[in-house]
Amino acid sequence: MIKILFVCMGNICRSPTAQGVFERLIAAEGLAHAVAADSAGTGAYHVGQPPDRRAAAAAAIRGVDLTGYRARQVKVADFHDFDLVLAMDRDNFAVMEGMVPPGREERLRMFLEFAPSLGIGDVPDPYYGGGDGFERVLDLIEAGSRGVLAHIRDAFGESLGAVPRG
Repeated sequence: MIKILFVCMGNICRSPTAQGVFERLIAAEGLAHAVAADSAGTGAYHVGQPPDRRAAAAAAIRGVDLTGYRARQVKVADFHDFDLVLAMDRDNFAVMEGMVPPGREERLRMFLEFAPSLGIGDVPDPYYGGGDGFERVLDLIEAGSRGVLAHIRDAFGESLGAVPRG
């Protein structure tokens, strides 16, 4: 099982949205048996809380259900448990750089590194903005998720054993 962790600050907007979008994508590709996703935040501000209602509403419009997700804080063990730990922005990347165990540094990456055609590095935090910010975040996350999946396919190829779509 290939495991991907998406990380933002509070784990109520960007990272649960990325988890939901990515889970929908891997299910549609018949890869849910081989690839798993989770999300976390670098801060403990919202631990145990559901995603922001605006993030959940924007995701739902695109067919992504965030209902069962609950915020948690990233931990050192995540760098052992996940193949990729993907930061939504440079600030959260910097926080995690300080906690990566020796020998696991290659697992920490920037999420939008997998969507270079976008020409940006950070998924902006929509928390303090208007509803259109959540739409923009979804656009970026959909592009980044496709890039992450392409990376996984390149890295693991036929060992994924995709289930044919019917």
